[in-house]
Amino acid sequence: MAETQHKPPRARSRQRGGAGTERLTTQEMFRNRLIESRLTPNAISLTGFALNLAAAGLVVGRLFFLAGLAFIIGSIMDTLDGRYSRMSGKGTQFGAFLDSTLDRLEEGIVLTAVGAYFASQHNQAAVAAVVAAVLFSLMVSYTRARAEALGVQCKVGIATRPVRVVIRSIGLVFARGASLGDFELLKPAVYVLAALSVITVGQRIWHVRRELTVSPS
Repeated sequence: MAETQHKPPRARSRQRGGAGTERLTTQEMFRNRLIESRLTPNAISLTGFALNLAAAGLVVGRLFFLAGLAFIIGSIMDTLDGRYSRMSGKGTQFGAFLDSTLDRLEEGIVLTAVGAYFASQHNQAAVAAVVAAVLFSLMVSYTRARAEALGVQCKVGIATRPVRVVIRSIGLVFARGASLGDFELLKPAVYVLAALSVITVGQRIWHVRRELTVSPS
């Protein structure tokens, strides 16, 4: 009787363990199939770039909400390509170069369309803010790349790329005419983006100067 009473708990324990193992195996099978597929990190990068181009076209057509969606999805693709590259082992040096190059292009494509929109409204201050946002967003990336070439890690600053993506997304999704209430956040988003990018460039210059300054003995 004792043995009979102890058997069911052991059986249930094995069933739970078996189910857990089955779930883990399913995840591994999905990952392996994804890795064995023809999908490459470069394809993901190019898809993100195409979506940013589509977002710029939608801005020109004053379809800001759809532009925001295309931009958000494209930005998500840009974050996935690096992870997939590391997970799949399909990454190459050219792929890393292409990813960084497309990221920089995407920094300016949508904002250029936004600048054209403000120019059509004869809003010179907003156009100037867009130009500043594009310039200093690129400088944020450049200062990091130049610092790392000197052997200094430089990820400091408030306007990192994810932050800039969020600001642009909010501006597009909640632009006037985006059918999300009586909002007009595109112009404020551009001003905030420009200001934070300027501050971040200053933060990184100060950080690199401090790191490269030899402390007196």
